[in-house]
Amino acid sequence: MTQSIRILYCNCSHAQVLPPEVKAAVRGHLAASGQEAELVEDLCGMAARKDPRLAELAQAPALKIAACHPRAVRWLFNAAGTPLAVGRTEFLNLRTQEADAVNARLDSADLQPGLPEGSSSIPSKPIPVPTPSTPRTGVAAEWKPWFPVIDYERCTDCMQCLSFCLFGVYGVDPGNHIQVQSPENCKTNCPACSRVCPEAAIIFPKYKSSPINGDRVKESDVQREAMKVDISALLGGDIYALLRERSTDAKKRFSKERSPDQALVERRQCLAKLAQLGDIPPEVLMSLPRPEEIQRRAEEARLKAQTAIAAQQSATSESPAP
Repeated sequence: MTQSIRILYCNCSHAQVLPPEVKAAVRGHLAASGQEAELVEDLCGMAARKDPRLAELAQAPALKIAACHPRAVRWLFNAAGTPLAVGRTEFLNLRTQEADAVNARLDSADLQPGLPEGSSSIPSKPIPVPTPSTPRTGVAAEWKPWFPVIDYERCTDCMQCLSFCLFGVYGVDPGNHIQVQSPENCKTNCPACSRVCPEAAIIFPKYKSSPINGDRVKESDVQREAMKVDISALLGGDIYALLRERSTDAKKRFSKERSPDQALVERRQCLAKLAQLGDIPPEVLMSLPRPEEIQRRAEEARLKAQTAIAAQQSATSESPAP
């Protein structure tokens, strides 16, 4: 190739998901070779803050990215409002590739662009892209960048995630497509919303296992997730209803026993049981608000989802027949 190839290397500093020996070997090789490269501490954090450097990199005539799973990288750029031109981007997976193989591709003068495995070369629908903006100043510098990104090739806008999340992470864009609007509201290490997505479309790049971490989605993954379409079936029932019921029981006992210590013990016990039932860290459950507030937020989330779905259906019915 005649054009200059840009290199982006992500150190994934806020998680231990990349093999440390691979990171060290690739980063050391870049330093020793004298290649000009954009070395970033955390690509997820840049996407959440809509770092303007991502727009510059996405517009490069040729780009090699050494980071995590390509599907996660692709949708992180999209989440920042700076979608990658896949025909000009080569993805190198530090999670799965050997350091020597990555370094050989970084040294090569040619580009091997391509879509992440499992992606379609001809999208079946328009891909929503958040409007690029100035960096988000509300995201604290010390925040650990844990949040979901959406694979819009898989997403069907069913709004399950919007109905499920109590923390205001999700919203809808002007076209009534689901989007992650407040990534900093997400609870660290909690992938619960991905567990209710029937299409395995929600990615947490820092998660430990596939397909939630952005690895290729297999048919068996879709079949497994399809069983969770109805949120009420999750964990044998609505997790929030279950929490409310157990907290109500604890409140009744408290009113009889007049023991705030006993009520707290009961709450912790029921949360621990809930944590055993699903992939939800106990500290996340402990951060849930009081039962009345849970009920209010859950109802608010359901109404948002219903409104978005109704708007989609209305737009579809009003569209002229082809």
